[in-house]
Amino acid sequence: MELWDIYDEQKKPTGRVMKKNDWHMKPDEFHLTVLGVIRRPDHTFLITQRVMTKAWAPGWWEVSGGGVQAGESSEQAVRRELLEETGLDVEYAPGGYQFSYKRVNPEEGDNYFVDIYRYDMDVTESDVKLQEEETMGFKFATPDEIKELAEQGIFLHYDSIKQVFE
Repeated sequence: MELWDIYDEQKKPTGRVMKKNDWHMKPDEFHLTVLGVIRRPDHTFLITQRVMTKAWAPGWWEVSGGGVQAGESSEQAVRRELLEETGLDVEYAPGGYQFSYKRVNPEEGDNYFVDIYRYDMDVTESDVKLQEEETMGFKFATPDEIKELAEQGIFLHYDSIKQVFE
C-alpha cells in the first residue's frame, strides 16, 4: 500500500500520511505530485499517451509524473516517476525544478500541489522504454503540437504547465 505525506496550505509536511488516492482530505490538507518534462536539443518534448484502462482521461496525452510517496522528496519522486514511466534516468541531466502550482478541490476531497521539473536530454525514440501499465504510446512534440492537443481537449494540465514548454 502506497502512502503519501499530507501537507498544509503552505506546502509544509504535517507529519500525517494518507493512502494513495484516498480522497477524504480536509479543506486545509494537501498531497504533493510531480510532473517531469524532458526537452531535447531540438526543443521537442517527450509526451506520453495514457492507457485506455485508466479511470480518468484514458487515451489523453501528458508528461510523466505521479504522487510523491511518504518520506520522499519532490525531486526523488520525479526522478523515480520518469525512470518508471519512460526508462530515462535524469539524475545527471541538466535542468531541475521549474515551478509549482496548487489546486483546491474541496468538493472532491482532493487538494494538491504539483511541482514541475524540466530536464534537457539528447535522447532518441530507442532510448524510451514505456511502462505499459501506464502508457500506450509516446512522441517528441513541438510546443505548437502540444498546444494543439490541448486545444482538442486531450492534453492533461496544459493551462497549468504551458510555460514549461517555452
